Amino acid sequence: MQFPYKKILILGNGGAGKSTFAADMGGRFSLPVVHLDQLWWLPAWVNRSEEEFDFLLSAELAKPAWVMDGNYQRTLAVRLAAADAAVLLDIPAAVCLESAYARVREYAGRTRPDMGEGCPERVDAEFEEWILKYDREVRPAMLAALEESKKPFFVFSSRETARAWLECFSPAR
Repeated sequence: MQFPYKKILILGNGGAGKSTFAADMGGRFSLPVVHLDQLWWLPAWVNRSEEEFDFLLSAELAKPAWVMDGNYQRTLAVRLAAADAAVLLDIPAAVCLESAYARVREYAGRTRPDMGEGCPERVDAEFEEWILKYDREVRPAMLAALEESKKPFFVFSSRETARAWLECFSPAR
């Protein structure tokens, strides 16, 4: 079966595997991948202004096809309006935190490929707290927005079930 979507959002907690899943999806179905962290972060973990981010985001959303990973709740409604579907990686917070720290070890002192240039991998107290509070402070609003969007969305409680879903579709030729 062919993958029926050309514009798809990948959402989930920090460390859930959004960027990896987006890259896998993009590669499997020949879709360009947009990492919102690359649009938001300037070197040394300085964020862009909301206006500049929105301008860059609008340009990406106008393209005919993409896989876009990242939460950025402020812009979720506009991204959902442009998307064909969404995936929520609903991975337990403890697993996400463990993955975030594993990523720090893997990319020690370096910027990972899906992050803004000049932002070496880290988990600071603020990010750790965000991961731990995600289920009660972010997830409910995310699910409500998905339901209100009337777009198809898929919720996976493990990376393995998300991967199995991807593999149900034929790769792009």
